Amino acid sequence: MKFLLAAAAALAVSASAPASSPAEPDLAAVRAASERFRNVEVALAEGYIAAPGSICETAEAMGQPAALGAMGIHYFRPDLLGITAPPNPRVAGSGTHTDFLNPAILIYEPRADGSLELVAVENLVFESAWRAAGNSAPPSFHGRPYERMADDPATSIDEAHMFEPHYDRHVWLYRDNPNGVFAPFNPNVTCPRATTGTGHAH
Repeated sequence: MKFLLAAAAALAVSASAPASSPAEPDLAAVRAASERFRNVEVALAEGYIAAPGSICETAEAMGQPAALGAMGIHYFRPDLLGITAPPNPRVAGSGTHTDFLNPAILIYEPRADGSLELVAVENLVFESAWRAAGNSAPPSFHGRPYERMADDPATSIDEAHMFEPHYDRHVWLYRDNPNGVFAPFNPNVTCPRATTGTGHAH
């Protein structure tokens, strides 16, 4: 009986977890590869830098329902995104990097004591670069196409958080997300009001 219960539990877990292709790392491997970045000083030493303004991104600030939650503060590797110049006025790049064992972006939640807690990893490719490389469909990870984000200049908020139109995929390895491990926002992540952004890039 105990064996049958254990087998049933294992099947339930495997059924709820997203499947990966043989060419993609599983989530345990991605976590093992990024574990050292829980210390933001390690990330900085390896070339990650905070996104413009160190803004803590929320769903509400990006034109989505506030109940979806937040992302956090993005730290990115300019070389992996193909960025060679400062934002003018938005971040743009030519990279097509999608390897989650070496994520282009780390996402941190700012804590009350001023520290940063790693909550997710992310890969992002700019739409223009991805299409210039001959791709007609967005990249995907574990069978899930990346999200497309682009700012609408007709609105008062910045739907693309100071980035040019892009595809991105979040993986919530370090914070449980009721929206799903690959969802853009997480209701279990919060941003102090002083660190959030609401308007377009200038």
